[in-house]
Amino acid sequence: MSRLRIIARLDVKGPNLIKGVHLEGLRVLGDPQQFARRYYEQGADELLYMDIVASLYGRNNLKEIVSRTAQDVFVPLTVGGGIRSVDDVRELLRAGADKVAINTAAVARPGLIQEVARRFGSQCMVLSIEAKRQGVNRWEVYTDCGRERSGLDVLEWVPRAIELGAGEILLTSIDQEGTRKGFDVELVKAVTQISTVPVIASGGMGTIEHMLELVARGKPDAVAMADVLHFDRLTLHEVRQAAIDAGMEVRSV
Repeated sequence: MSRLRIIARLDVKGPNLIKGVHLEGLRVLGDPQQFARRYYEQGADELLYMDIVASLYGRNNLKEIVSRTAQDVFVPLTVGGGIRSVDDVRELLRAGADKVAINTAAVARPGLIQEVARRFGSQCMVLSIEAKRQGVNRWEVYTDCGRERSGLDVLEWVPRAIELGAGEILLTSIDQEGTRKGFDVELVKAVTQISTVPVIASGGMGTIEHMLELVARGKPDAVAMADVLHFDRLTLHEVRQAAIDAGMEVRSV
């Protein structure tokens, strides 16, 4: 396995950092830029900004937040939510994003994946998947921040999107997101086994043990965490040290 990346995830609604459970019941936490700077100073390998209501309202509201963050945060920024076109991607990259994560628009028009990859490179095109378990070893892709069923099977969608040019997968378990009960390890494992591009696992981290189990069994390339950081249950220093103590290869800071 390659060096594990530790990513701080920041879900936003308008100008505010928010957090919910199962992508619902949103609670306002404060200014996302302040949290982003704190996580950068603690040694986050990357930051992930997701506007979780953008697709619902047909717009992207992250350009200003990304522009402000990029002025004093110097790790890769991945941005998602409401991205519908190559022009939307271009604006976010100009504002300071390094990668874009696309879910709803990619499901509606898979050709967008190819367009973004050809124009800006596959390394820029992150396929965001919001997955919900439908049975044993079966997960469905949901869109619009986990509100709408797509009818797509996650394990069929992943290879198709990679063939179109997706250079990375952001995999969020709707069932586990915000619960602090641990990741859907079986979901992550199923995806990493068929993916030829890096996989970021997101949704459910509540303890160090959850991350250690995920990495040992699911073997993602990166772990994204939110609640556990926002509410000061763990710091990124503690997460990184636990990974080192477990023999994982991580970036030294």
